[in-house]
Amino acid sequence: MNTTPADTSSVNAAKPGNPKRKKALTTLAAVVVVAGLGWAAYEFLVASHYESTDNAYVQGNVIQITPQIGGTVIAVLADDTDFVKAGQPLVQLDPADAKVALDQAEAALAQAVRQVRTLYANNGSLAAQVTLRESDVARAQSEIARANDDLNRRQALTGNGAVSREELGHAQTQLANAKSAMAAAQAGVAAAREQLASNQALTEGTSVELHPSVQVAAAKVREAWLATQRVAMPAPVDGYVAKRTVQLGQRVAAGTPMMSIIPLKQVWVDANFKEVQLRNIRIGQPVKLVADLYGKKVEYTGSVAGLGVGTGAAFALLPAQNATGNWIKVVQRVPVRITLNAEEIAKNPLRVGLSMDAEVDIRNRDGKTLADAPGAAASQAQALPAPDNGAEAAVRRVIAANLGRARAVSHTAAATAVPAPAALASAAPASRAN
Repeated sequence: MNTTPADTSSVNAAKPGNPKRKKALTTLAAVVVVAGLGWAAYEFLVASHYESTDNAYVQGNVIQITPQIGGTVIAVLADDTDFVKAGQPLVQLDPADAKVALDQAEAALAQAVRQVRTLYANNGSLAAQVTLRESDVARAQSEIARANDDLNRRQALTGNGAVSREELGHAQTQLANAKSAMAAAQAGVAAAREQLASNQALTEGTSVELHPSVQVAAAKVREAWLATQRVAMPAPVDGYVAKRTVQLGQRVAAGTPMMSIIPLKQVWVDANFKEVQLRNIRIGQPVKLVADLYGKKVEYTGSVAGLGVGTGAAFALLPAQNATGNWIKVVQRVPVRITLNAEEIAKNPLRVGLSMDAEVDIRNRDGKTLADAPGAAASQAQALPAPDNGAEAAVRRVIAANLGRARAVSHTAAATAVPAPAALASAAPASRAN
């Protein structure tokens, strides 16, 4: 039997849909709905309690070693990647110039002491001159009195012709000469007293060793002595040498960078979070970090130490100028400092500049966003040059030798001298090694 096209279309319309295809579509839709609900539940219950970024890098103190005096390098005692202990000598300069300067300063101090001693000695001679000039005044007064008596006696005898006019004139001349001598003697007394007062002003209220001229020269000796100690540059902290640029025989000026010391035990992480991520970040919140160097098998723990007070663009060398015709908004980032666990750093050392992934647990939001008190020192020198006890000893030695008696004379130095701690005293020989 033949079927017409109208009959065929009616038969096809009567056929039911593909049950397998319908079931697959239903299953897919259910999976999508479940996945969406799961993602929403995860976002609400878990992800909303954390803020994470992969824009985080290890930072640390890069301590430059620079000379405090100029000189010629005669020894380089550490190289890149070397580990150095605090107080260990790194670079040695030629000490000849510093030694000559110290000798000159000691000679100037000796001369100053002797000049001040001369000032004190002049007090006695000037006082004797004052006494001598006063005796001249007394002698002139007696001469005036005698000449005045002679003149009065001759004037009384002039009327009866017993004394000639010539003799009377001699008596008047003697009185005038006596008065001139009296004026000269008084002027001499005034001049001698002025000289004595001027010399006493230079010595009054102090001793030879505490005289300002001696103290200035003593300060020059201390400065020169410190220069002799600064020819050796010790490591201020324990760390690793990096960026060594100094070479043997190089003539360096004060402040020339020669190498850097990086204490890897004191590193931290600067995590750059987007500005929209900072709403719930607080100081003290725990942080989990992963370094690209070790991968996810090594996890570090830390805490938020502080939030930056400006974006990276604000402190850039060439900050962006948004007041232009064509402007595109760029999400800014703010550095967040994260302290690390010292034991974990010692077990798995990090290097400055390494990339990190940081995840901050923001569930506890009781902390502050800005610190309200200074924190602990970020770094502190573990070894310093020895105090200038040696300089004070040199000053006392030179002063005593030029005073003519061997005794300690610098009371001020004795009052202000600070004894060297044991750690610094043990490091001092290394810092002064030739």
